Amino acid sequence: MKKLSRLSHVRNIGVAAHVDAGKTTLTERILFYTGASYKIGEVHDGAAHMDYLAEEQRHGITITAAVTKAPWREHLIQVVDTPGHVDFTIEVERAMRVQDGCILVLDGVRAVEPQTETVWRQRARFNLPALFFINKMDRPGADYRQALAAIRQRLKGEPAPITVPLPDEQAVVHLIDRTLIRFMGEQGELLEAQPCPDDLWAQLAADREALGLAAAEFDESLIEQVLAGETPEPEVLRAAIRRGTLAGRLFPCYGGSALRNLGVQPVLDGVIDFLPAPLDRPPAIGRRPDGGSEEVVLGGDGPLVALAFKVQLWDGRRHVFARIYRNTLKAGDPVEFVGPDGQTRREQAARLFDIDAGKKTKVDQAEPGQIVLIAGLRFATTGDTLCAPGHLIGLERIEARAPVLGLAIEPGAGTDEERLLEVLDKVTQEDPTLAVEEDPETGQRLLKGMGELHLQMVLERLGREFGVQVRSGRPAVAVRETIRRGAAADALFTTPPLPDSKHLDLMARVALAVEPLTRGAGTRVDVTPRVLPEGAVLSDEQRRAIASGLHGALDSGPLQGAALMDLAVQVREAELFGAGSTPEALAAAAGKALRKALEEAQPVLMQPVMALEVIIPEANLGAVLGDLQARAALILETRTGDTADGNAAIRAEAPLAALLGYTTTLRSQTQGRGQFSMEFLRFDIP
Repeated sequence: MKKLSRLSHVRNIGVAAHVDAGKTTLTERILFYTGASYKIGEVHDGAAHMDYLAEEQRHGITITAAVTKAPWREHLIQVVDTPGHVDFTIEVERAMRVQDGCILVLDGVRAVEPQTETVWRQRARFNLPALFFINKMDRPGADYRQALAAIRQRLKGEPAPITVPLPDEQAVVHLIDRTLIRFMGEQGELLEAQPCPDDLWAQLAADREALGLAAAEFDESLIEQVLAGETPEPEVLRAAIRRGTLAGRLFPCYGGSALRNLGVQPVLDGVIDFLPAPLDRPPAIGRRPDGGSEEVVLGGDGPLVALAFKVQLWDGRRHVFARIYRNTLKAGDPVEFVGPDGQTRREQAARLFDIDAGKKTKVDQAEPGQIVLIAGLRFATTGDTLCAPGHLIGLERIEARAPVLGLAIEPGAGTDEERLLEVLDKVTQEDPTLAVEEDPETGQRLLKGMGELHLQMVLERLGREFGVQVRSGRPAVAVRETIRRGAAADALFTTPPLPDSKHLDLMARVALAVEPLTRGAGTRVDVTPRVLPEGAVLSDEQRRAIASGLHGALDSGPLQGAALMDLAVQVREAELFGAGSTPEALAAAAGKALRKALEEAQPVLMQPVMALEVIIPEANLGAVLGDLQARAALILETRTGDTADGNAAIRAEAPLAALLGYTTTLRSQTQGRGQFSMEFLRFDIP
């Protein structure tokens, strides 16, 4: 019971938002007000506790998710500060995979922005309860009620306003407790709460009714009180809001300004009151090697289960971030896991560390609900489930998106090829959205990532952390290939006869057809052929070999050697020639037939298409629209006049190749006031 009671006093949360909405600034205040940090570090000074990488401090952005702990009201809050830039979206994805709830930060002027929608979808994918902090309410044009309306309209969530900010008075009104809270002292650490004056309370009637009606959805006894204009009892209201929040249908909203130390402490209370403890979350579903499923209850009985959600090089050594789900992990314990390649490996968790952003502290054991850093695992990678030996189980893996932009790279002065390859292997283990490939036509080595900023940060880090100097070319867009029409082909694979009768002459024939599929459908492979001669049967090994030969051919298209997608392959016939039709012969015949069919099917290149949102002054709208149309962008929506800061918003789709270097163009067109964000949408034929 002691362990369960301790888990009920834990909150494992993430902070997520669009870039520059104020996530790290909010996290700094959380650490200061809870006593976890003795001073507030500012992002613009490069002194934020959570931005500990040199690149983060230099550029003033968060690149990697950082973990820390903060005590509040006899509870322990584990906080993960995540990046806002879409290039680092894998950091958000894998952090959310191991969280129980999250704080979503909105800019009080711009409200819901493109990356807000992305993190909202990631939150929904893992069914995470969330609360909103509407930040920057001290800025001209900030509108709390407009932000609540945007949550309802664009995110389809039901906001429940808990605090209403009064930035001119450095105060907020708490709608549950009916109090006016002032934030005083040098850094807003002194709170003065008093009953809300009647005239001010009357002005907030609409907000009070919105909160009451939202809560009444989860407690019918509140309906009459709300409609009569009465204030329900705080504890009854809190209980109803907590039920709605845990169900993922209600989202408590707080207003303030993290930079001005306004309204942060009520958010901490909201984390304790409304976001789930580990025990409030539904059990994780694990897959056993025999194909069956098993519920993994956090903190429950049974052998060890932990999820490795991130690999990071720390002091030049490989470390793995993991969250413990079941049982405990002690330093020196052996663990088993099934890697992405299907192989089972056994390793030893040599040392365990507690993490506080860029600092680690050695610990002897980790308990359920805890996030720890493990040293000594050479092969465990993002998404692997670490288990007690002999009790393998697999939790849902973490999916990484394919990279869309590449740079040709080569060793710079003083760096040899082997050293470069060794370091590249380390950074690609850390980041599943990075890839190193060789261009089949030029022989150049390509470093591929999610965008220009992503690749720039990697190259800076190679020089700073590893002392590896790299020369790079211009960014090149990663392409895919597909086909325009159906085609069929037939291929016979044979080896030249050898005079040595001991060697088997290999022979196999495969006939197949290919068909194009709709965009985003991926590839489908069907290996259910008619087998010749009549009465012959394909063994499981032969069937797998044919599928393997087809997948190998699909990895390299006929035009530029790029991977193929959005097509179906159906194997119609497989002809066997006795012992010579080995699995290897069938795989070779299948690959040969597929390559022939693809050449006949009008292969075509596909470019990455990006979803684009551009925020600009209205005066520059015409020039920016004209430039986007010249870049073959499809304009989906133009919004003007609905933002208090006089900006216009453009939503569009555009090929990534046309957007290389767009930052410079947009700045020159808008005198540096325009900004844009883009997110990979799909591969398509230009």
